[in-house]
Amino acid sequence: MNQPLPGHPAQVPVLALGDVLLVSLQGELHDGMAEQLQHDITSRIATSRVTGVVIDISGVDMVDSFLGRVLAEIASTAGLLAARTVLAGMRPAVAITLVELGLTLPGLVTALDVDRAMELLTQRGS
Repeated sequence: MNQPLPGHPAQVPVLALGDVLLVSLQGELHDGMAEQLQHDITSRIATSRVTGVVIDISGVDMVDSFLGRVLAEIASTAGLLAARTVLAGMRPAVAITLVELGLTLPGLVTALDVDRAMELLTQRGS
């Protein structure tokens, strides 16, 4: 079983803001933590009235192919459970890396920051 490294949280907090889940990723997200996050978000959507998920990656310096795949899977699973996902706060270097890796992140809408992500989720008919 994966144990958190010293200085790393055991899990990523998932906060509820009304009917939206806010997830703020900070630093490096290890594979086990990413998988746990995917499970946590899916469970919260399935057991509550969540209609949207905002994943803030402004505190992430690097997104590798595994994390990119997990983020896309979170969006896909959330969509199947009738919740929209917005990825917020992507740094330019992260965007460049994702393009270089050929990751398209299907199902993920992006926003420059959390405020704009929340606006996207509250817009009707989008």
